[in-house]
Amino acid sequence: MGRHGTIAGRKAAQDSKRAAMFTKYAKAITVAAKDGGDPEYNASLRVAIEKAKAISMPNDNIQRAIKKGTGELGGVSYEELTFEGYGPGGVAFMVTCLTDNTNRSTSAVRSLFDKHGGNLGTPGCVAYMFNRKGVFVIEKTDEIDEDELMEAALEAGADDMITEEDSFTIYSDPSAYTDVYKALSDAGYEMVESEVQFVPSMESTPSPKDVPKLRRLVDALEDNDDVQNVQTNCAVDLYEEE
Repeated sequence: MGRHGTIAGRKAAQDSKRAAMFTKYAKAITVAAKDGGDPEYNASLRVAIEKAKAISMPNDNIQRAIKKGTGELGGVSYEELTFEGYGPGGVAFMVTCLTDNTNRSTSAVRSLFDKHGGNLGTPGCVAYMFNRKGVFVIEKTDEIDEDELMEAALEAGADDMITEEDSFTIYSDPSAYTDVYKALSDAGYEMVESEVQFVPSMESTPSPKDVPKLRRLVDALEDNDDVQNVQTNCAVDLYEEE
């Protein structure tokens, strides 16, 4: 479902977009730092910093992003926008942006949908097919005890854990995201993915001819610096290599 493919697919996608991810995480750090520049007392900032470090983002970039958020350096003010639309084959899309220019982002996202055979919709047109949740993905290894992981997650406030072929996916209410992240991180669990995102409650299965078009649309959206997250209700793994 959307980004919920294999661990290998996730890692490959992250590696191929590392430079773009630096920009996205820098924005996330700047936004989080508005509530305080010390990660010891700002859980959201701590999470953002740890995620940036996980993709080897240089410390200078991290510190610069923090200072922009606290006002020590001149910077811009970012606004979160959520766009809804349909991709090829009627697959539903939820696209989250952090932007300093809503007109630019709206125009860019609409243009990408149009170019790749989709269409940008109105607010609410696909949101009913998704639930907003904290999502944590941990690679399955011999060292991880499934019961211990579930116990740690539930004690921290998680709602559920699904065991996949090569991973464990943990879900929480968005309000419990930072608590669950901190508990899992402190317990030594390495997360391949962790964020608050739109999780589909119903899936759409596109025709084989539409899958390459959907992959191109997802790639184009994620290459945009303003786009933070792309979620779909596609039943096919759009991150699997063709």
